[in-house]
Amino acid sequence: MRNLSVVTEFVLLGIPHTEDLETMLFVLFLSFYIFTLMGNLLILLAIISSTRLHTPMYFFLCKLSIFDIFFPSVSSPKMLFYLSGNSRTISYGGCVSQLFFYHFLGCTECFLYTVMAYDRFVAICFPLRYTIIMSHRVCAILAAGTSFFGCIQATFLTTLTFQLPYCGPNEVDYYFCDIPVMLKLACADTSALEMVGFISVGLMPLSCFLLILTSYSCIVRSILQIRSAEGRRRAFSTCSAHLTAILLSFMPVVLIYLQPTPNPWLNATVQVLNNLVTPMLNPLIYSLRNKEVKYSLRKVLQQVAFLPEK
Repeated sequence: MRNLSVVTEFVLLGIPHTEDLETMLFVLFLSFYIFTLMGNLLILLAIISSTRLHTPMYFFLCKLSIFDIFFPSVSSPKMLFYLSGNSRTISYGGCVSQLFFYHFLGCTECFLYTVMAYDRFVAICFPLRYTIIMSHRVCAILAAGTSFFGCIQATFLTTLTFQLPYCGPNEVDYYFCDIPVMLKLACADTSALEMVGFISVGLMPLSCFLLILTSYSCIVRSILQIRSAEGRRRAFSTCSAHLTAILLSFMPVVLIYLQPTPNPWLNATVQVLNNLVTPMLNPLIYSLRNKEVKYSLRKVLQQVAFLPEK
């Protein structure tokens, strides 16, 4: 009978094929992380400080900014910690927490993008009934629902992963604890669980994407019926930021979790972009083409920097 010892901690090996690049990666990722935090905090301040932005669309954008602050914070602090020359070990409980919160925040954002698409659908297709349909109560229920179902999905995936015995190797060939790399370390047959996880991880974003596609198909049809060119331009401008953010969010999920033969280096590169770059770009995407957000941001920056108003 084999003597199996239970793993109590794991060692994060980091991004594959990046040996001797720790200092450069530390500076690069720290810069991304700081800009992500600053950009999303500014968006939050701009929305909260301006009463003109207290509408359903900006309410959901506010929640997206909050999650864009926490999402990179799941893996980035630990990654920056060991890139600066510190210990690469992470406790078993820390690994469980990392995987849970990564998928909780990621799934919630996915549901949130779907709700934001529905909000734009109601605003453009039913403008006269918009304030009635998207009431404060409905917005609160939709916002809470995204977190609730995100939590359900993350709990299922985390339980699925850590119900397995981990009794042998403890070196995680990645920069944080995620499902594919953790299953490789399990001391049991994981083929059935890999299939269940594959279906679960694939089905959720696919369902959200189909709902978003349905919403935007109706939106495009309504926009094309607008007679004035200015009206069509404004409607398309309102939706373009959301569509850009959706593409940046959904493409990494497809590349990482739904590829038939995983490539560790490609996965790590795409996931770093998804964890750090996308949350950093979201404030730019939603503010550059939005006059109201830019005006509120200018006001916030003037108050922070004590600049005179123009």
